Amino acid sequence: MALVVAQEVPTSSSMAVPHGPAGVGEARHRMRAQLRTGGVAETVIDDAVLILSELLSNACRHGRPLGDALAGDGDVRAAWRVEPTGRLTVEVTDGGGPTRPVPATPSVTARGGRGLNIITALADDWGVRDDARGEVTVWVVVHKDAHAGHRRDDFAARVTAPSVSAIPDLDFGNAFDSLD
Repeated sequence: MALVVAQEVPTSSSMAVPHGPAGVGEARHRMRAQLRTGGVAETVIDDAVLILSELLSNACRHGRPLGDALAGDGDVRAAWRVEPTGRLTVEVTDGGGPTRPVPATPSVTARGGRGLNIITALADDWGVRDDARGEVTVWVVVHKDAHAGHRRDDFAARVTAPSVSAIPDLDFGNAFDSLD
């Protein structure tokens, strides 16, 4: 008679994603399906998928593909894992670039520059790791307990943006005076 013992196996995945927008959807879909199968709470999955999208977009916009490929021809690497403790970590690795990943303070009308602020607001922790080959990995701890499924109540307070009153020449006081 064989004795079968249930063992919690970490959910993990690593995939090559084309350097450009083409593979982002596939990576999000694969992550969502795998984390659902692993029993991760839906709100945590939503945060993780958004974070993965931001990291891949940043890697494609600001980093080079891995290896010696030209921009648009190579891949970046996306990886995630849920450890037996429940900690969910997402990583994206690219071939490095001319700038370092740092949160920006974009203007209200800017079309970009908010990704790392969103990540900072959703994540428990994040950072950047370089290696000897010039590859850069941005890692994010999405939730220390990926099965808990609770969101932080202070999300809006953690997203940095200038207040509307601090924007010069923006006056809504008489914006509707001409309407009847």
